[in-house]
Amino acid sequence: MSDFDRESMLEMFIFEMSQLVDQLESTIIQSESEYNIDQINEIFRIMHTIKGSSAMMMFDNIAGVAHSIEDLFYYLREENPKDLDFKRLSDHVLSGADFVKAELAKIQEGSKADGDGTDLAKAIDKFLQQIKGITPAEPEAPKQTASAPASVAEPAPAADPTPSTAGDNMHKYRAKIHFQDGCEMENIRSYTLVHNLQEMAQDITHEPQDVIDEETIPLIRQNGFVVDFSSTHDFNFIHSHLSQTVYLREVILEEIGAPVGAASVAPAAAPAPVAEAPPVVADEPVIPVPPTPDIVAAAAAEATQKKGTASHMISVNVSKLDALLNLMGELVISEAMVTQNSELEGLQLESFHKETRQLRKIVTNLQETVMSMRMVPLSATFFKMHRIVRDMCRQLDKDVQLDIVGEETEVDKNIIEHIADPIMHIIRNSIDHGVEMPEDRKKSKKPSKARVLLEAKNSGGDVLVIIKDDGRGINTAKVLAKAKTNGLTTKSDNEYTDKEIMQFIFLPGFSTNDQVTAYSGRGVGMDVVMSNLEVVGGTALVDSTPGEGTTFTLKIPLTLTIQEGMSVLVAGAQYTIPIANIIKSFKAKPENLFTDPSGNEMITERGEILNIVRLHEFFNIDGAVTDVCEGTLIMLENGEHVVCLLVDDLIGQQQAVVKPMPKYFKKVHGLSGCTLLGNGDISLIIDVAGFFDK
Repeated sequence: MSDFDRESMLEMFIFEMSQLVDQLESTIIQSESEYNIDQINEIFRIMHTIKGSSAMMMFDNIAGVAHSIEDLFYYLREENPKDLDFKRLSDHVLSGADFVKAELAKIQEGSKADGDGTDLAKAIDKFLQQIKGITPAEPEAPKQTASAPASVAEPAPAADPTPSTAGDNMHKYRAKIHFQDGCEMENIRSYTLVHNLQEMAQDITHEPQDVIDEETIPLIRQNGFVVDFSSTHDFNFIHSHLSQTVYLREVILEEIGAPVGAASVAPAAAPAPVAEAPPVVADEPVIPVPPTPDIVAAAAAEATQKKGTASHMISVNVSKLDALLNLMGELVISEAMVTQNSELEGLQLESFHKETRQLRKIVTNLQETVMSMRMVPLSATFFKMHRIVRDMCRQLDKDVQLDIVGEETEVDKNIIEHIADPIMHIIRNSIDHGVEMPEDRKKSKKPSKARVLLEAKNSGGDVLVIIKDDGRGINTAKVLAKAKTNGLTTKSDNEYTDKEIMQFIFLPGFSTNDQVTAYSGRGVGMDVVMSNLEVVGGTALVDSTPGEGTTFTLKIPLTLTIQEGMSVLVAGAQYTIPIANIIKSFKAKPENLFTDPSGNEMITERGEILNIVRLHEFFNIDGAVTDVCEGTLIMLENGEHVVCLLVDDLIGQQQAVVKPMPKYFKKVHGLSGCTLLGNGDISLIIDVAGFFDK
């Protein structure tokens, strides 16, 4: 197998295994109190697929752990034992999921998947024996957390489940497999199917023969993948096994002739027995054996469910979308350079301007399409928080319900990667610090079950992610005292508002916990929230009411690459301000201007008293307009903060393709990057969040 084939298989393996593990965790978390037969079948199918795919890729440690869990759920499916300890069952399965995730992370980083799964596999096998009543029950297994998966090792081979067979008779089968349209790499999927079939069949032949060769992909798409093999298993079992193939559209299974084998061979001196159905010779047509009604019904239901989506989905590598988005940005810049070319000034070109308007319309539509391709819902990130809540409740003996709202809200994929950690840290902080113990909640006349709300909603060009709990709230006096001890305060205590005090919790190394626990006290966590958000131009606000709870609000942009901006002029240089942060622009009147006792310039506008910030003073620029009434004021907002920014003049609204600042530039507060203008000039982009921070 070439290196390219191996890399393609590895990429597909990581993608599909990650999806299966997420699906596994979701199934367990949603049904931890008791598993129904559908959930047991679902987990069995997932583990069977993980086992087969891992064995094919020679990750035997993953396959061994998956095999142990598969054995466990096969027994649950077939025997339906009573009085199960479902929480212990979930602990074991989630430990297996943690192990698989840890190994996948190693594989993605290019390291060797060398985790030791022996202890974990043995623990699962021992739990299975206890369910069967073979060994006495032992104390409850140690609680697992998502952040600290069990240390596991390569397991000893576990015994296969004992499915139904037809005695010692050997059956001959022919299976024709059709994969879903658009699933890609059908040759590798066929190779996986053959590999998984080897544990229950022999004399396996298939068409096409050289299945790894990429030239077989169109043949498999057009004609299907045909496999002939012999097995002692009956028709229903083989059909059920093949039906678990990933991205399967259709399977046609035929039994060729009557069973043959040791039982059908007569002794030499005795007359040969007459078979009920004569064996099929090579040149006779194959007579398909019809599947049972329950298999037909299940296959029909599955086909109906997949019919609407199978042919409309395709997997695309994120790097290709990144490249497409970069080209889209270059196209936007090129379009601006053509339509705003200085050589066209003063010329009467009605036809040209008409066609450029059409070009701009097409570019805008293309840009929106490209951007939508990168937009993904927050649902996957949100639902992973169920695992965090579940593990923390088990560790801290708390009872918390996580409510999720607005999980269908979409943001750019790159942004999701930066906000997953902030959301996780805030939820952990809410449960550890905010939520009281059940007995304390009862004393406060609160329900013993606490509630944490995780909500997402659109707000202009931003997305708001809200995490709200009904716990004890933030003790501002304790936070302020800790801030003073750490030397973080810059003014007297009575000058700080509650909201200003609460912002201290986002500083590095800040913690009000006196004891170090598994979840808090080290001063690491909440500072991650702010640092990750700053990377994507987001902000975090916190509001709390003692005894009632705390609300965190994360404000993040929909995308980072192309933004709508207002181009402004300061001392002959152009700056770009994100439109999403602009409330309005206006000219100041002398009668509305005044200076407060501290010497700050202020203005009254529609009943509001606002600070005036001169952009040229902020960046130490000479030659700008100094008279407020001669310049233009832009009312900027960032969260709940509003100021008026003084610039020389407005140039107009345009799309800004965000380019990072060169690495040799020192980080400047208030700047997030730069953009290329239509005339070839560079415009610095104002980082409104950093601007307000300073």
